[in-house]
Order: sequence, then C-alpha cells, then structure tokens
Amino acid sequence: MQNAHANSTESIVLGGGCFWCVEAVYERVRGVVAVTSGYAGGEKPDPAYREVCEGTTGHAEVVQVDFRPDEVTLDELLEIFWQAHNPTSLNRQGADIGTQYRSVVFYNSEAQKETAEASIAKAQENFDRPIVTEVRPLETFYPAEDYHQGYYRANSSAPYCFAVIHPKLRKLEEHGAIPAD
Repeated sequence: MQNAHANSTESIVLGGGCFWCVEAVYERVRGVVAVTSGYAGGEKPDPAYREVCEGTTGHAEVVQVDFRPDEVTLDELLEIFWQAHNPTSLNRQGADIGTQYRSVVFYNSEAQKETAEASIAKAQENFDRPIVTEVRPLETFYPAEDYHQGYYRANSSAPYCFAVIHPKLRKLEEHGAIPAD
C-alpha cells in the first residue's frame, strides 16, 4: 500500500532580495515542484511590480516554494536560503536596496515557524553579524506578473542575470547547496 503522504506538497514563502535570484536557486532543488515569484507582507491588495519597487506597499519580493517534504525538508530548504543571500543585511541585497528586498520567511504553520526559528539559530553560527531575517505568518501571497515567472530560465544572458544570478548559482553549486547544471 502506498504511503498516503507520498507526493504531498507543502509551501513556504521566502524573501531574500530580488525574487529572480531566489527563484533561480530553488528551481534547481530536488523535491521542489514549483517556484512562483510574487509579493507578500504588505498592506496594498494585489500590488503591481512598479508599486512594490517604489517601496510604498510594504510588500517584499518573495518566492513561494512548493516542495515535497518526503524529498526535501524545510530545514534543507532553509539551509540553502542562508547561503543564497545575506541574511545579516537589513533591507538590502547587493545593489538592491529597500524594504522590498528584506530577508523574510513567511510561514504557513506553527511547525514552519519553529523550524525557521531553529534554522536561524543554527545558521547564526556561520555569520559574524546578527541575522536580521523576519519570521512572520503568511497572510496573503500575490503572484507577480507573468513576465517575472521563470525569469532566469528565459533571460539567462540578460545583463542582470549574467552579472548577479549566474555567479550566485555557481557559488551555490561549488558549495554543494544546489546541483550543478
């Protein structure tokens, strides 16, 4: 008899700077079945990209990661998260500056909250500065406009992708955090 939980999925919403970068990372992880770029954590219903970029809606650029916990655990996804961005940088990732680029974990359950908090405590050992990642309940996730979805896959030779995302992926591959192409 097949396990009733086999192939079941769970979701977590993560913000670690530009959602194109975070999406490109998680699309490569075994057990991740979907990654959707979007917005969360703000006040304005159904925000548009330009509004979020202006920093006036309170939303962060995030990705919703749908995964199979029997193939990849939330703890493993969070270990990748700490390597994929700088969680000690408040409202900034590289040249992307503003609250829309904040480091944040939006959880869907108390168990996810506890896992995220424990993961932060463990990851802190790897950083000289305090981790400033917010851990908040997910209220609403708004998918970004279609042209943001799968952005790196569709535009890998674009200047931003070549200069920012490509080196990030290579670094994560070299450290064994994600599989190589």
